[in-house]
Amino acid sequence: MRTPHRPNRNGTRYPLGLSSYILATPFSDRSLHEFAHVQQLGYDQFEICIDDPETITSDDIRRAAETTGLSVSLTGAFGPGRDASHEDPDIRANAVAYLRACVDIAAAVGSPHVAGPMYTAVAVKMLQNSEERGYQLDRAAGSLRVVADYAASRGVRLAIEPLNRYETHLINTVEQALDLIDRIGSPAVGLVLDTFHMNIEEKDIGSAIRAAGERVFAFQASENDRGIPGSGNVDFTGAWTALDHIGYAGTVVVESFIATVDIAPIGCLWRPVAPSMERLAVESLSYLRDVLST
Repeated sequence: MRTPHRPNRNGTRYPLGLSSYILATPFSDRSLHEFAHVQQLGYDQFEICIDDPETITSDDIRRAAETTGLSVSLTGAFGPGRDASHEDPDIRANAVAYLRACVDIAAAVGSPHVAGPMYTAVAVKMLQNSEERGYQLDRAAGSLRVVADYAASRGVRLAIEPLNRYETHLINTVEQALDLIDRIGSPAVGLVLDTFHMNIEEKDIGSAIRAAGERVFAFQASENDRGIPGSGNVDFTGAWTALDHIGYAGTVVVESFIATVDIAPIGCLWRPVAPSMERLAVESLSYLRDVLST
């Protein structure tokens, strides 16, 4: 059921955020100057990816957020050594330890959640029968249940992100993600939905958002080529209508990626998606202000 929106600083019905992947990769204490940059651009929130918790000082992030008036949200980075569904219990334990560290940072800086494809390692893909898939999902659920309990004790939630088929085999759709959430069995676990992935995997973006309902904890706006939202074929109109329908009250974050040697092979980013990442940030905000004005 649609709920009334209060206007945000941008005059939009959702706060608007910018992903650190657009400005600094990897993000660390050396990137704290980007808070002022994001404020100057006109965004409400800075979404930071925690590549390495050891390079992040929570107190410094909190002070930067307070100085600029920005809210903070956190995402994680999930490489082969942080696979919560791996057969090796030591690798699963490492994923849990990493996520717990991210939860600690989230609690310290005021992020409502830790988001991302935390159920497995990104770019690992395999063909499975139903039994193999079930075992992997159960391993993921067991790991994430431990983290969810810890996160709930610290006032933080987990937001699971479905990825497209070219980045993972395990969770591609909202329906699959909701199955994993049911296996975890914690109210502290929900979804972060990304229109880039949804445009590839969902039959209808709006219907998928409605199916997720109150489990949508976070939302990322990205065009079909990872370029400026509104410049391609993603059904953003259907997305906004569905978000209104479910009473979504979170932030809409613009996400794209600097094509570094580490990220380009994972996201298959072989060409520029905008004249510059600065232009992408500016024009994305302009589009969102226009279409999401109250």
